[in-house]
Amino acid sequence: MENKPVHPSERMIGAIARLLKNGECVATGTLSPIPAAGCFLAKYTHAPDLELLIYGDPENRLSEGFHELFGLAQQGKIDVFFLSGIQIDQRGNINLSVLGDYRQPRLRLPGGAGSSMLYAMSGRTILFTNNHTRKLFVPKVDFINATGFDDTGMTPWRRGGLSHVVTPLCVMAFDRSRKQIILDYVFPGITVDKVAENTGFDLVVEGRDVPTLDPLSTDDLAILRGPVQAKMRQTYPLFARTIWGG
Repeated sequence: MENKPVHPSERMIGAIARLLKNGECVATGTLSPIPAAGCFLAKYTHAPDLELLIYGDPENRLSEGFHELFGLAQQGKIDVFFLSGIQIDQRGNINLSVLGDYRQPRLRLPGGAGSSMLYAMSGRTILFTNNHTRKLFVPKVDFINATGFDDTGMTPWRRGGLSHVVTPLCVMAFDRSRKQIILDYVFPGITVDKVAENTGFDLVVEGRDVPTLDPLSTDDLAILRGPVQAKMRQTYPLFARTIWGG
């Protein structure tokens, strides 16, 4: 296994791990194997005092499920949370509800659940997606379920907002001065042009030297494929089989 090529999801896991700081309280929701693995990797490497609330982890069950998670966020006790969307726009808005007109959509999805509250009340939010296409990264989402920042000044209930976006191609950051997502760095084997071609809005790359970085060191990869993989086989067995085999 050690000689296997690095899977794009493994790089995403490494990138997420590097965004987490020791001592933070970090939570993940349902269907979030990549953020969960990133949390485990951070805890096994540079952030041993990370407090993790991994939804679905058999060793760390929330006694009241999402009700408990929502309560902790509303009390300001969640430092980092993870969200995704069927669309993400330049200003960090996410869409989890419809494609097309809301009343006659091309596709209707389950909706945002508590994403709006968690986006506002977590200390910071990291968006993640398994795809990077112009259909996903759009100039303006068809429907806003949750916003990355308050456009007209801080509302009383907002504690944080968008921090970064992690995809199979790159890591993007939210530039608060511009109030938009910009390209932070690309992964090995990926060009800035490829990222730009697959993004439906300007990533502010002109005139900037966007680096190529590998978020996984050799030691990180060994830990990811060792204890983190073992932990993921308990929490997300199907994902673990898909990435690391049976």
